[in-house]
Amino acid sequence: MIATDLEFVVPAALEARRPPEMRGVARDRVRLLASDARTGELRHHTFAELPGLLRRGDLLVVNDSATLPAALDVRRPDGSPIALHFSARIANSLYVVEPRGPRVTGDVLSLPAGGRVTLLTAADRESDRLWYARVELPEPYVEYLYRHGRPIRYAYVDETFPIAAYQTIFARLPGSAEMPSAGRPFTARTCGELRAAGVGIARLTLHTGVSSAEAHEPPQAEPYSVPRETADLVNATRDAGGRVIAIGTTVVRALESSVSGGSVVASNGWTDLIVTKDRGVRAVDGILTGFHEPRASHLQMLQAFAERDALEAAYREALEGGYLWHEFGDVHLIL
Repeated sequence: MIATDLEFVVPAALEARRPPEMRGVARDRVRLLASDARTGELRHHTFAELPGLLRRGDLLVVNDSATLPAALDVRRPDGSPIALHFSARIANSLYVVEPRGPRVTGDVLSLPAGGRVTLLTAADRESDRLWYARVELPEPYVEYLYRHGRPIRYAYVDETFPIAAYQTIFARLPGSAEMPSAGRPFTARTCGELRAAGVGIARLTLHTGVSSAEAHEPPQAEPYSVPRETADLVNATRDAGGRVIAIGTTVVRALESSVSGGSVVASNGWTDLIVTKDRGVRAVDGILTGFHEPRASHLQMLQAFAERDALEAAYREALEGGYLWHEFGDVHLIL
């Protein structure tokens, strides 16, 4: 079990309930809190100012996974309705799913259009939130979800938005249960300004599973792929004295899973890596990320970039300054 001693309370007023563009704010005009990991200095910006916060020769690494409409309405054997979230496809008909209600091993859930899910066993010894399941679908997985599913949303989002609201500009390969949200503020304009400023952009893929909704729950294993071109760019950037900045915790997890002999190598598979302060980071110099929940395991990862006191000060500043949380909220740059 993963715990962090960083404790705070997020007021309901700071929960971003709608996409910024539906609040009258452009994607690249959300707020950005910049933390200097060495000095502890905090500066307030909008995301559109990101190119000016970086240096020529820096490299941003983004996640190009596209978000699936991974939530479905299903029925239990007694006919009672529950929601089901698809977290990951393991192989063939074996999946990891999250039933949003009472569940019993062996339950057969009825899906739209004749699909079926048989719950097999809990996916984690510490929790029965996620389950391995045998899934039978009348058409391929991605097509089926786009036809019958909807984006996963939690209680702080009180209406359903189209799947386009949950895609980043980099989305290319469908597979994530939830949006790799650190990349959401990027626009074509921002990317153009970054390249004009001499900042590179490289891609990798990590398909996110259902987020860890329980306090202290560790992240699940997730499939990833780091292409050779990206590995080479990361190594060349660091050799030349540039900084590698991960756009999101998913990118950190993938790159750190690809370190071998002091360099990043092309790799793919499933990663269950948990990045902490004690482990540290070997391939990444900074991170752009959203603001995370109290006691979330992601806060352990952030302490690999900034000391606990500095991180605590940044979160205090964000709370006092009215920054917004969750996938439609503001972002935090740690360098």
